[in-house]
Amino acid sequence: MNKIEHIGIAVKNLSEASSVYERLLGVKSYKKEEVTSEHVLTEFFQIGESKIELLEATSNESAISKFIEKKGEGIHHIAFAVKDIKAEMERLKKEGFILLNETPKKGADNKLVCFVHPKSAHGILIELCQDI
Repeated sequence: MNKIEHIGIAVKNLSEASSVYERLLGVKSYKKEEVTSEHVLTEFFQIGESKIELLEATSNESAISKFIEKKGEGIHHIAFAVKDIKAEMERLKKEGFILLNETPKKGADNKLVCFVHPKSAHGILIELCQDI
């Protein structure tokens, strides 16, 4: 893993949260995107090399909707940048980590992604990200 790619924050209302983070960070978002496969709207902010991703559910079936229902708004995941997502997935499987998907899938912000189950990382959902 190369660096923290972004921190994902689950929010109930993307427009309201975006306004708060624009004021907090002093920058406007650089990208809004819908990821239909995950039933989410996303919005990204960049501060130096760090990124924040706000996530709003577009369906009650969304993992974000279920997360907010169970835990409320807040940090949903930490994403790490990797050069070779398939190799990193294999390495993590050999180390005993539980992956939530067997193959990388297209995620937001032009990335291939894979998630590591929170049970494998002391309650934190981990996302692996590789540039497409």
